[in-house]
Amino acid sequence: MSEFIHRYLGIDAATQIKLLSTLILFLILSFIYRIIAKYIIGRLDDVKQKYQWRKIALYLNAFIGFLLLLRIWFGTVQGLTTYLGLLSAGVAIAFKDPLVNLGGWIFIVIRKPFRLGDRIQINNVIGDVVDIRIFQFSVMEVGNWVDAEQSTGRIVHIPNSVVFTTPQANYTAGFEYIWDEIPVLVTFESNWKKAKKILEDILDKHTEHFSEAAEKQIKEAAKKYLIYYSKLTPIVYVSVKDSGVMLTLRYLTRTRQRRATENVIWQAILDQFALHDDIDFAYPTQRFYNNLLEGKPGTKPGDQPGE
Repeated sequence: MSEFIHRYLGIDAATQIKLLSTLILFLILSFIYRIIAKYIIGRLDDVKQKYQWRKIALYLNAFIGFLLLLRIWFGTVQGLTTYLGLLSAGVAIAFKDPLVNLGGWIFIVIRKPFRLGDRIQINNVIGDVVDIRIFQFSVMEVGNWVDAEQSTGRIVHIPNSVVFTTPQANYTAGFEYIWDEIPVLVTFESNWKKAKKILEDILDKHTEHFSEAAEKQIKEAAKKYLIYYSKLTPIVYVSVKDSGVMLTLRYLTRTRQRRATENVIWQAILDQFALHDDIDFAYPTQRFYNNLLEGKPGTKPGDQPGE
């Protein structure tokens, strides 16, 4: 049989043995991977763990196969070392970007700046990590043309090399709550103290259950990161703007529930303000101020201090 192949196909006996060994190696590795995937990884309950272990098993299987193929085709370690030495310079130049992406993947796997399911921001892209591969990772985009960081339905693929050159913001690593603020502008004529008390009551009603859970998460995250907040309860800040008094609601909310929480709070604000005639929303307007009629005592022309 060997002579027949050599005569009609021009493949010598040594090469035939290498080809047969390569085929057998491929079948054995495929069989081993299927066994591991079905009977070991398949028994895991956590979907994320299944995904991660399948990836690890696949890459490890491919790496071992690559090493064994080199051993089959190039024989001794000395021959392999010589071949790799001649090849390394060209590979480093021709595959610069893929190699950097491979290094980024190793960094992501070991250092874990983000994991599957985390919401991250890199440059102008915000999304939930849905896939991590050797050369790129993918996120389900949120925000962009959609308000309040809702999903756009697009999957954005990002090369792993960006982890070395671009800052990454992780919304959920260790602490799955974020601070959110709602600005509410009322007129100068409004009873802003009453409005502030109404807003505080609304925050207490709709956000008080976040603080206790958030405090526990901060204590856990503080074991890994230097995270410290002195105040976790919601608060209303007061400031003055051109068109009125600004009342800013600041509160904690879960990362993926920001829009829903804001929706509930705004509905409560609209309902409560509608019940009070001495509270009005402010907006850019033009008015004329008559100091003689509206000015405080002591500020009108001709008045003396203390009159």
